Amino acid sequence: MNTIVSYLRLILFFGGVLVGIQVPVFVEQYGKSLTAHYAESQRSLEAFRDEAVRHFDGDMDRLIGHYRRSGDPVFQEGGDSLDALYRRHVLLRDRLADFRANPLRAYTQAFLTPVPDIQAEVRAGFAYAVKLDPGAMVFGLASGFVLSIVGEGLLRLMAALVLPPRSRRRPAP
Repeated sequence: MNTIVSYLRLILFFGGVLVGIQVPVFVEQYGKSLTAHYAESQRSLEAFRDEAVRHFDGDMDRLIGHYRRSGDPVFQEGGDSLDALYRRHVLLRDRLADFRANPLRAYTQAFLTPVPDIQAEVRAGFAYAVKLDPGAMVFGLASGFVLSIVGEGLLRLMAALVLPPRSRRRPAP
């Protein structure tokens, strides 16, 4: 039984290491996708920014309001579309700044408070990789250690519940 428990502990440890080294790769891919979406939103707004600079001292909200107040329904709908583009740009700008603030924020955002469509996109196209930089190795080893400790604790608990208790008597002298 001890041999089986030892092998299970090793399997849990190495499984945890393999999963753990994927976490930094996922965060990196999330950051790259976030950056790409932000760059695309900047390109989408360039012509409108030029318009806002020429006519409204660069104020995008005033430009959007002008479109919406137009008597032409096409321009009114264009104002709604422009507003959606601009709000998305502001969201991506703020999230990218938060992501780049420090590594803890990057991990927190990628897993706990992501931009939902970007996280789903990264998850769908995630390319598993073994990136052996110091951060990935530390995260992988820590994950393996925690998983093996928790797994062994659960195995011992199950064994205590299922197997008959050992005799607690000491042998006679």
